[in-house]
Amino acid sequence: MSQFLGTHQNRLDAKGRVSVPALFRGALRVLTDESVPFLVLRPSLQFDCIEGWPGALFRRLSNAIDRVDPLDPQQSDTATLLFADAWPVEADREGRIIIPEPLVEHARLVEGVVFMGLGDTFQIWEPAAAERRRAEARERARAKAAVGSGAP
Repeated sequence: MSQFLGTHQNRLDAKGRVSVPALFRGALRVLTDESVPFLVLRPSLQFDCIEGWPGALFRRLSNAIDRVDPLDPQQSDTATLLFADAWPVEADREGRIIIPEPLVEHARLVEGVVFMGLGDTFQIWEPAAAERRRAEARERARAKAAVGSGAP
């Protein structure tokens, strides 16, 4: 499997370590290029969660930004947002990663964490916030479906 699918809950230990779900580790093995970090974590710009990017995918995104004029202020802003708070991490033998403290604070993680698959990437959430996010997404999808179906 080369996509991040499903929602998985794990425990964050006192050292900031958490086990990456086995299905996600399998996807990372398929998607990771040995010349780039195993995984890149960064704070979401949209939500109070952490984004998880396979190293190879993050590298492709980086290459796209590199093709833009480096003197363009928008390129500089994009590069700052993308790279300044990014953390390359590798899993240990047990499949655990250490989530850097600034990211733990951003996502308001305490003990439990939820890994939410998003296809090519995934997110790491505080459990109650993850449930709210999923509920909001379902509600927006239902509302959009109702509008599209001609229902009042």
